[in-house]
Amino acid sequence: MSEFRIKHKDKSSSARTGELKTDHGTIQTPIFMPVGTQATVKGVHQAELEDQVKAEIILANTYHLYLRPGDDIIKKAGGLHKFMSWDKPILTDSGGYQVYSLSGNRKIKEEGAYFQSHIDGSRHMFSPENVMDVQRRLGADIIMAFDECTPYPCDENYARRSLDLTHRWLERCYTHFDKVGPIHDYNQTLVPIAQGSTYPELRKKSCEYISKRENAIYAIGGLSVGEPHHEMYSMTDLCCSHLPTERARYLMGVGLPENVLETIALGIDMFDCVLPSRNARHGLLYTMEGVIHIKNAKWKEEFSPLDPNSTSPSSRRLSKSYVRHLFQVKELLASQVATLHNLCFYLELVRQAREQIEQDNFGPWKDALIPKLRQKL
Repeated sequence: MSEFRIKHKDKSSSARTGELKTDHGTIQTPIFMPVGTQATVKGVHQAELEDQVKAEIILANTYHLYLRPGDDIIKKAGGLHKFMSWDKPILTDSGGYQVYSLSGNRKIKEEGAYFQSHIDGSRHMFSPENVMDVQRRLGADIIMAFDECTPYPCDENYARRSLDLTHRWLERCYTHFDKVGPIHDYNQTLVPIAQGSTYPELRKKSCEYISKRENAIYAIGGLSVGEPHHEMYSMTDLCCSHLPTERARYLMGVGLPENVLETIALGIDMFDCVLPSRNARHGLLYTMEGVIHIKNAKWKEEFSPLDPNSTSPSSRRLSKSYVRHLFQVKELLASQVATLHNLCFYLELVRQAREQIEQDNFGPWKDALIPKLRQKL
């Protein structure tokens, strides 16, 4: 089982640093988890993830790996760590969000979620029980409960029914998780997820419900699905006030650099998001001075390094003009350089956040940095 301890609480906000221990290593929090949906972070080698990005944990997705190559294949390989040659911690999302995103190709019932594969149209069903089975076979250190993610906006009556279903599914997850036991030679931690859309009463109810059981980590789901940022912050703040203070809090699917910093200030410890890698492939690069749209013509004759302060060697070495050229001619290297750059930025951002928290200066540092992060260079 994972263990979490708080190291230091910032005096200028609700931010804190901590350590999350798993059987594959200890994670320093706040932490950002690069998304490796298909057991790979697109365009980035495992050695680069470890040596340059300095990723401490990555995320993989149950839905996608269940479909391809199949959880039985990964089980035979010895679990995800051996399959993808990654010795550090891994978290698997339960697939609930992916089923939600299929919209017209899925149906939610008490027994589970029926859906059609986005690959070949084949029909499948995820239940709390078989999702636990799949995640046991995949062998991630941290696995997520199966839940229903509600859309935004969402009718309150629907959100209430969905929340009750998610709580019933959670009990079935716990029961089956305990019944099956670990398949590989290390422990796994099951994480419950608070839902409730943007309704304070429902969010409070869900946080109190999932807090009844002792866990190292509690997750907040169903945000960053289209709601305004102020509502995301409001619901996150409310959840943090009702989840156990001494346990890790994981805000799922968030987000922009400013979102990460604002919610660290509210007490969030763990993040994941596809934005740094997805936006990189479209030529949008994050820096501490602002955002670079590298495809813009203004960079055509800009021969200075992409980012002289980056922890990525290629960002310090290659010019803006050259990286723009790579995008113009559709070279594969363009996506590699950009993805590596953005992931290095996100991990450096949370590293600096930890440093500022330890110095009791996180609030002023965040407030001064966010306007710069929003600038378009």
